[in-house]
Amino acid sequence: MNSTVPPTPSKRFVSSLLRGKTSVWGWSAESPYDGFFDFIDLKADRYGILLEQIEKLKLNSAVISINGNRHFFIFPSVRSSTLPAKGALPSFRGQSPVILTAHYDRVQNSPGANDNSAAVFFLLKAAQKLKDLREDHWIIIFTDKEELKAGDAIQDQGSFSLAEKLLAWGLGGGRIFNFDVCGTGDTFIISSTTDYLLKKISRREARKTKQQIDKLREHALNTARHLRLNKVLLLPTPFSDDAGFLRAGIPAQTITMLPSAEASPYAALVRSRPNFADCLISGTAQSKINPRLIPETWRTINGPSDSYLRLTPQFFDRVVRFAAALCR
Repeated sequence: MNSTVPPTPSKRFVSSLLRGKTSVWGWSAESPYDGFFDFIDLKADRYGILLEQIEKLKLNSAVISINGNRHFFIFPSVRSSTLPAKGALPSFRGQSPVILTAHYDRVQNSPGANDNSAAVFFLLKAAQKLKDLREDHWIIIFTDKEELKAGDAIQDQGSFSLAEKLLAWGLGGGRIFNFDVCGTGDTFIISSTTDYLLKKISRREARKTKQQIDKLREHALNTARHLRLNKVLLLPTPFSDDAGFLRAGIPAQTITMLPSAEASPYAALVRSRPNFADCLISGTAQSKINPRLIPETWRTINGPSDSYLRLTPQFFDRVVRFAAALCR
């Protein structure tokens, strides 16, 4: 997604976590979270650390570079991981697998703990679960260049050129669920941002795309009901990789999380001030509306405040279970 805090913990602190001396952060000793603090270090080679984690977990994976962006693909063990760039078509061609995505890049000088390291590790955990369950109709993609710099257009997002490739490979029917900023809070936010983006395309094209998005949302909501998740809201969010996917012709449904103390007043605000959603999505909310009306979780991403201290580990498994259940 497009004040000073303590720095990323030292290796000595992390070591104490692994020995169980700091129980609050004991989750970091579990696989795959044992690589999390290295991943959010300001000097981290995030590509290298993610590659190492995937290999350590023995996941069926491949990396492909598209327009200079390196995307990680994880496949079920029973599927071929040979991509078209290596002379073969993926075994999902013409099918509609569930595709879970999370971007692994971050804004410079931000730890990126919530945006978007947490979601990356949740999907690694989901991949472990799916592997154990022997589910075989899913793909996980860790995308590059979700974060745009000043002057960049939506077409510059890594998800835009990635979507073009997916279409060329016969994977345009994939059901994409994009996980972004999922490490803080107990309330699932099923993003309605694409509804606002659809206003900018032709009515005929928008109608077809809206039908596809409605099916994605229905699947997400049905999955939440099946898991008996009772804190789920449909609300507009800052744009994510869903914008690039949509611009290239593939609808995607973004999933994010907020604390209920932020989600409830935000829902009331959207109901009372419909124009707020347009300002939030266009990026003009800061200048046109009191910034304090934006949920605090979103105000603290993309900067030094996006640290591990704002995460809520007690709700991590909730997101992992939801992600895995989408694929079943």
